[in-house]
Amino acid sequence: MKKLLLAITLFTVAGNVQAQTASCCHSDAITDFAGLANSGNFVMQHANPLPYTYAGVEGQGVTFPATDGKDAAGFLFKAKSASNLYLFVYQEWWGLNDYIKKESEKLYNDLGGKVNVLALDMYDGKTATEAAEAGKLMQATPRARLQAIMEGALKYAGPGAKIATLGWCFGGGLSLQSGLINGKQNIGDVMYYGMPEKDVEKLKTLHAPVLGFFANKDKGINPQVVAEFKKNMAAAGKSLTVYTYDADHGFANPSNPIYDSNATREAYAHAIAFLKKQFGVK
Repeated sequence: MKKLLLAITLFTVAGNVQAQTASCCHSDAITDFAGLANSGNFVMQHANPLPYTYAGVEGQGVTFPATDGKDAAGFLFKAKSASNLYLFVYQEWWGLNDYIKKESEKLYNDLGGKVNVLALDMYDGKTATEAAEAGKLMQATPRARLQAIMEGALKYAGPGAKIATLGWCFGGGLSLQSGLINGKQNIGDVMYYGMPEKDVEKLKTLHAPVLGFFANKDKGINPQVVAEFKKNMAAAGKSLTVYTYDADHGFANPSNPIYDSNATREAYAHAIAFLKKQFGVK
């Protein structure tokens, strides 16, 4: 009965999200991801995250203007020396929770503290601990607001910044969308099992390579979706490197019971190598 109620709740959420986004733009990857809430199998791959409290000391909360006239927020790990290098980190559908802060700190340290790592708050201070809550937060965040935050982050970094992006799940799709928004300042995008952009004309505007990690057992971003992404990127003449794992959606989330430490370790090594190359750091 609980599974049935959850599926019904998220079906309603997805319909509302699609209705909201349709008013500001045509169907895109972000809207398509919201539609996956219709799938009970996909929803059940998102177990409630285990409790965790971030105890780091290097990061700090920041605010900046979004392009819709409202403030946006993030959690910043500032480079140890003045740097125009930025990594934008995009949350899962749970929001900018303490797990994302922890992962951002790890990325910051493994990039030698030479890159400004900014984890963006796409839900304006809200986080979820249950799948139904996460669905409602997606419903309450219009596509236009997501875009305004991404555009605001670009302005916050500044016109001279070189920007890479990384995200998981919902944030995996946002990572690629952010790369498109960042234009010539984009130097690389990392997607963990996120919804790809399907519009070849949009993909033609990418200015940097994409690195993608996907799961063969994923009930939403499945192998057919990945194959289409490869085809579309080739048609756009863009660089895409894909690694697939015999794992489930969310395999890199340590708070998820289906966490796959081996796949996560291998994917992370590829991600850090990619980012170091794109940033030109050792």
